[in-house]
Amino acid sequence: MRRLIPHPGLSVLLIVVWLLMANAITVGGLVVGIVIGILLPIFTGPFWPGRPGVNYRTGIAYIFVVLWDIVIANFEVAAIILFRRNRDLKPAWLVIPMELETPEAITVFAGTISLTPGTVSADVSSCGNYLLVHALHAPDPAAEIARIKSRYETRLKGVFK
Repeated sequence: MRRLIPHPGLSVLLIVVWLLMANAITVGGLVVGIVIGILLPIFTGPFWPGRPGVNYRTGIAYIFVVLWDIVIANFEVAAIILFRRNRDLKPAWLVIPMELETPEAITVFAGTISLTPGTVSADVSSCGNYLLVHALHAPDPAAEIARIKSRYETRLKGVFK
């Protein structure tokens, strides 16, 4: 089965994206989505020689944590914009040391930070051990770095093995 579907998560994602782009769930659309979901990973498999293992159960839990944080951060940013004066903001550049090693995990980590309102990933160091992040309001940069590492990085270490 692993030979037929080398990347099951990617296959499911491709089928779902195909159905969303088709904007209808039909038998024909589902068949085309399944064909794309099976053939595309087979043809691109040789280009992913050392892909990391993914724990999908932990990954789904991670997605829910990120969605919750996005909702909460939206309210926090709205409160900052509506009720604080610009002089009260304490923006900061955060240099986050990373323990993640695979490019996939680093990409998801940087993307997660950028998806959360109030923070933006700006750069990854050339050695791949640090991530530069801009925070809209970080009165205590060290605490913000610790929060980001504990909230996202430790969970991502469990997702990518």
